[in-house]
Amino acid sequence: MTAEQQVPMGTGFGLRTTASDVLKGADLKGKNAIVTGGYSGIGIEAVKALAAAGASVTVPARRPDKAREELAGIPNVEVAALDLADLKSVKVFADSYVASGKPLHILINNAAVMANPETRVGPNWESQFATNHLGHFAL
Repeated sequence: MTAEQQVPMGTGFGLRTTASDVLKGADLKGKNAIVTGGYSGIGIEAVKALAAAGASVTVPARRPDKAREELAGIPNVEVAALDLADLKSVKVFADSYVASGKPLHILINNAAVMANPETRVGPNWESQFATNHLGHFAL
């Protein structure tokens, strides 16, 4: 298929569509979600919409105290420590989540950094690539 052959899907969603618009009428009671980067920007809006639809949301955070502060007052949300640039941290978080026995229904890999100037983490990985891609892949 060429670009010229592609046509809009007609979803009704557009430039100004919000996370709440997308989930309008959805019943997510009994569903569990993880939203990385869920305490600012697009991520916190996704968390608010998921929680409003009834989902239980886990927000893994490099700065758990900051996440708890930003998420205060949103029901059905818990915060857990996770540094996506550190694969040991990713494993600890994932193992803890699996051990909790909660099934995972929704995973939103939203966290990202813009690291200028270039910095290195772990085994000399570029930190932006490690956080934005490798950490999410490992999760």
